[in-house]
Amino acid sequence: MKELIEKLNSKYDLQEIVYQRDNLAFTAIRKENAIDAITYLRDYEEFTHLVMMSCVDWIEDGKFQLLYLLNSPEKKCDIGIKVYIDRENPEMFSAHHLWKSVWTYQRELKEFYGIDFPGSPRVNDDFVVEGWEEIPFMRRDFDTHEYAEKTYFPRGNRKTNDPAEYMRKKLYPNQPVTAKQRKDDK
Repeated sequence: MKELIEKLNSKYDLQEIVYQRDNLAFTAIRKENAIDAITYLRDYEEFTHLVMMSCVDWIEDGKFQLLYLLNSPEKKCDIGIKVYIDRENPEMFSAHHLWKSVWTYQRELKEFYGIDFPGSPRVNDDFVVEGWEEIPFMRRDFDTHEYAEKTYFPRGNRKTNDPAEYMRKKLYPNQPVTAKQRKDDK
């Protein structure tokens, strides 16, 4: 794995390198080199399987971190390629031409985080939530409480249960209740 990372570093000037295990490493690469590096890994280094594509919202830094996790069945190892993109104008080059599954991940990231992948098939189509008008709901600045208050009506006669007590009653209905539990129930 270290030999591969050194080769990538000489070719693409990697920004950070983390060896998680002997067969798993993560590295960051500049946005403009990312698709070329991923293509190189697929075509020349036997990383033929895209395991997943995901995103982390680093709101404090004003960036999104995209992660392309690639697997090499032949080498029995994985490499994660991280790409940092601007949060204010989130746009990344499309990789849909490399694996058929990529366009699905890109649609998901467009809907969940607002990241655009120009040229990706159906990237602007609704994916999970139809007709969503708010800011993308996986962004850390999306206020779920405010959205729930604005969208849903309050339901009367609701009571809140302590999860531990509720499960104790469900799992052990015939167990006698102690004095401490009776006191805690009040």
